[in-house]
Amino acid sequence: MYETSDVKKGLKIQIDGTPYVVVDFQFVKPGKGQAFTRTKMKNMINGNVIEKTYKSGEKLEKADLEERQMQFLYKEGDNYVFMDTGTYDQIQIMEEQMVDAKGYLLDGTMVDVLLFDGKAIGVTLPNFAELQITQTDPGFKGDTATGATKPAIMETGLTVNVPLFVTEGETIKVDTRNGQYVERVKK
Repeated sequence: MYETSDVKKGLKIQIDGTPYVVVDFQFVKPGKGQAFTRTKMKNMINGNVIEKTYKSGEKLEKADLEERQMQFLYKEGDNYVFMDTGTYDQIQIMEEQMVDAKGYLLDGTMVDVLLFDGKAIGVTLPNFAELQITQTDPGFKGDTATGATKPAIMETGLTVNVPLFVTEGETIKVDTRNGQYVERVKK
């Protein structure tokens, strides 16, 4: 069990048998009355967001989640297929549950698959992904002082803003948490 003082972004709790993740919270201590924590939580199964307020000292149920490291194999129709490298068991995750992750997945990428009651409900990506640029405008030498960027389409279809000197065919490192360019990768 968690207490309201444990609430932070990313905390996974269970309400009425459904797992939620805290996406935002605010601790409020009014001048008069009891302190409380106002939270905004996302349903981990269907993505709905709810707001809920907890009084200080209330208990929150810990979500019964299991995280297993798996390898992304391929996309089959609207499903993404992952394999447990220890047992060779394969599971499928629907495309709707992969909204944030699908732009970073290449065949063979290792991810942490989140399981709730034995059913896959999402994936946690590594912090950085190395992706090859398939389409972007030509690069310009010497135009680095302004810090300007241009859009580039990656091999997965993801669009990332990159500096002007980056050219088509290069591999870049992208931060999967915010989708921003980090650096060029020499291969």
